[in-house]
Amino acid sequence: MINDIRKDADTRMEKCVEAFKNHINKIRTGRASPAILDGIVVEYYGTPTPLRQLASITVEDSRTLKINVFDRSMSPAIEKAIMTSDLGLNPNSAGSDIRVPLPALTEERRKDLIKVVRGEAEQGRVSVRNVRRDANDKIKALLKDKTISEDEERRAQEDVQKMTDGYIKKVDVALAEKETELMDF
Repeated sequence: MINDIRKDADTRMEKCVEAFKNHINKIRTGRASPAILDGIVVEYYGTPTPLRQLASITVEDSRTLKINVFDRSMSPAIEKAIMTSDLGLNPNSAGSDIRVPLPALTEERRKDLIKVVRGEAEQGRVSVRNVRRDANDKIKALLKDKTISEDEERRAQEDVQKMTDGYIKKVDVALAEKETELMDF
């Protein structure tokens, strides 16, 4: 019973940390990364389709992404989707390839992005703590039903707290890495 609660809490906390990392990967730094374009959806024959299914995205150099479109007739639609996204990018078409230069970030924009990342980190911590609360509630319910003793309840809650501390530390490490990445010129 308690092991099931621990395993469930562990997997849910891991998912919280992964969701946080995925979210901050989409925040643009000065470096080119194909993950920046993950959220872009293109209208493909009447169906909204993720850009990754319509083209291959590679890093040409540190400030340029190269998009190799599989269907050349889709190039204008892909360019338009990138321009209308909230990323502030301006793609250039060159034959079957589209190049997306990433402008350098200003100091002010970097600080704004750090604030956004810190807010995301706090959301990640809150979601991990919510999982802890759910696990502790389940443990208390077992104690109330007299399925476990008070010692087992206290031990289980200490284990859940240690697990929570570990996952919050993972969120903090990812936050520190992203902050240093944002401040690098």
